[in-house]
Amino acid sequence: MDEEHLLTSRQLTSKQFELLEKFYEEGKTIEVRTVKKTQDEIASELRITRQTLNNHLKVLKELGFIRTGRGFIDLTEKALKFLGEKGEVFVLVKIEPVKRREVYESIKKLKVKRACRVTGDVDLILEVDKARLDEVLGEVASLDGVRGTRTHIVLEAL
Repeated sequence: MDEEHLLTSRQLTSKQFELLEKFYEEGKTIEVRTVKKTQDEIASELRITRQTLNNHLKVLKELGFIRTGRGFIDLTEKALKFLGEKGEVFVLVKIEPVKRREVYESIKKLKVKRACRVTGDVDLILEVDKARLDEVLGEVASLDGVRGTRTHIVLEAL
């Protein structure tokens, strides 16, 4: 862990770190991750007052982790680096036809963002966080009936 990351993690409360993670999970990738919720909604979801939320947001803004505006909160590049390598990845899965149902049921239990049955030369497309890629690939490869996978890491959203 680099010195800046260590210093920054000591400056954040657990609630501020939780806020960063929440904004990351709910954010939409443009050039930054954007959360389009009201502060009332966020405060309610975190079970804190709006005033307390504003205090946390002020600190996160001063540290350069977020930008705020009317109706949105952007996670900055600094926040994305601080939270770790959480880029998006798509895993295409080919399954033996007679094993599809069993594989689908097993896939539903995995920690992936989304699993979609599709038409074409693959049977499933899994959307996975980059940080979980090795774990998910290991679990998918161990499933009886999986013929193969292809992994595509998102470089940028257009």
